Amino acid sequence: MPLSSLAISALALLNERAMHPYEMYQLLLERHEDRIVRVTPGSLYRTVERLTQDGLAEATGTAREGNRPERTTYAITAPGRTALVDRIREILREPVNEFPTFALALAEAHNAPASAVCADLRDHLKVIDGELADIDCLVAKARARDIDEAYWVTADYIRHMTVAQQDWINGFITRLEKGDLSWPHPQP
Repeated sequence: MPLSSLAISALALLNERAMHPYEMYQLLLERHEDRIVRVTPGSLYRTVERLTQDGLAEATGTAREGNRPERTTYAITAPGRTALVDRIREILREPVNEFPTFALALAEAHNAPASAVCADLRDHLKVIDGELADIDCLVAKARARDIDEAYWVTADYIRHMTVAQQDWINGFITRLEKGDLSWPHPQP
């Protein structure tokens, strides 16, 4: 069975260094990787447990700090490194249909009045503006900390894709409002 997105993220973190799942969770949040992979503390613990059962990660020790519960530290295994790189390369080679909900909404938008669709898309654009501002801030912080671009290239990719989406939505709204696009429900 192929590695899930969260399994890839977990193995990638363990490829950096041995750590416990809560530390991994904190790093994912700190690096804003929760924007590209769905993660909760529970899902991460279950993923690390599954990786360990599959021989892709291994427990390397248990420690307790103060009154905190015991924490088990995990490390990636040689088969884990191989599985990580193989899965990343497979994803890079073969496009996957991710069934985006926004595309579904666009496919069925003709069921709503054109004016409502335009209003909703303008709200969508406001959210996109905020996302772009967040991405720009993250990139500026990475550059200020002199972090190699290879570690934040995803932010650049997401920014370009988001700008393309923004441009398309603006063009779609213009076509709809000018009447250049026939619409089954023009007005409420």
